[in-house]
Amino acid sequence: MLIGVPKEIKNREFRVGLTPSSARELIANGHEVIVQKNAGFEVGFTDDQYTAIGAKIIDTAEEVFANAEMIVKVKEPQANECEMLREGQLLYTYLHLAPDPAQTQGLIKSGCIAIAYETVTDRFGGLPLLAPMSEVAGRMSIQAGAHCLEMSRGGRGLLLGGVPGVAPAKVTILGGGVVGTNAARMAVGMGADVVILDRSIRRMQQLDDIFKGAVKTVYSTEDAVEEYVLGADLTVGAVLIPGAAAPKLVTADHVKRMDRGAVLVDVAIDQGGCFETAKATTHENPTYIVDDVVHYCVANMPGGVARTSTMALNNATLPFALQLANKGWKQALADDSHLLEGLNVCEGKITYEAVARDQNLDYVPAAEAIK
Repeated sequence: MLIGVPKEIKNREFRVGLTPSSARELIANGHEVIVQKNAGFEVGFTDDQYTAIGAKIIDTAEEVFANAEMIVKVKEPQANECEMLREGQLLYTYLHLAPDPAQTQGLIKSGCIAIAYETVTDRFGGLPLLAPMSEVAGRMSIQAGAHCLEMSRGGRGLLLGGVPGVAPAKVTILGGGVVGTNAARMAVGMGADVVILDRSIRRMQQLDDIFKGAVKTVYSTEDAVEEYVLGADLTVGAVLIPGAAAPKLVTADHVKRMDRGAVLVDVAIDQGGCFETAKATTHENPTYIVDDVVHYCVANMPGGVARTSTMALNNATLPFALQLANKGWKQALADDSHLLEGLNVCEGKITYEAVARDQNLDYVPAAEAIK
């Protein structure tokens, strides 16, 4: 199979779909890899490193899309990239379709086969291709939030961990999954006063065991969200419904009632965000203020630490890329029910139920679509 790696074009997105090491594995399995010029340059992967392992460097994205049978990316295809996709071509990347009807229509129109990293599952019920970026984003959420609490960013002027004689900042984390757990690790490490809200009793028991009392866990109700968000200096939105739009847990009314200079970090913004006042921002302009509350809603947070993120992501995505290339997409999906969960769009059909539901589109089960 001929596999193409275009350079990412989303604002300040420097990750790359395949590292030279990953490309080498695919080539060793008998496949060809073409990489757009300087696709990995910003994160330290030079064109010479790709050519040294047998990949071919291509000047333009148009040439990559025109020739490759499978496109391996990081972020969702932008509008002009959707136009370059073609019928029968395999796209393997993050999609986050639920809040993005324009992209969905672009993929439908192209006739491509689009597999979303974020909905591939594993036998433990997890999301193995989303998890590494969730780990990164969770940890970054606290770094970003701590910075936003500084006066220069419009924050309350609080040091997250306080100092002897001065209380630490209060951090509320909505959701105790991968993002929430990693956010809590960082916040506890920095000395903050941390509470996690979740609706899974079992997960809260696990969090109690993990943090040995350093984090408080609270069952998430509307009352609890209101109490702990209004009382927080920093709130991290870490709620995920796989493939679907995130629920709006923090309302505009909550924001109006929060303390001046409080900070909201919405890690769920890729799926539409879990704060009613959230709108996607970029690393170039990461924050804005609503009712004196600082909002940090960068839609590709892990892109800020692109080298770490690229390597972590490739560790997770490479085994599935090998399956798709070695077997062809139909056989690979038929053989692996967990990879099949990643199929979101197939030759003009929506094959992920949550996306179809959120956008009022016809749904065709993935298993039926690949027959």
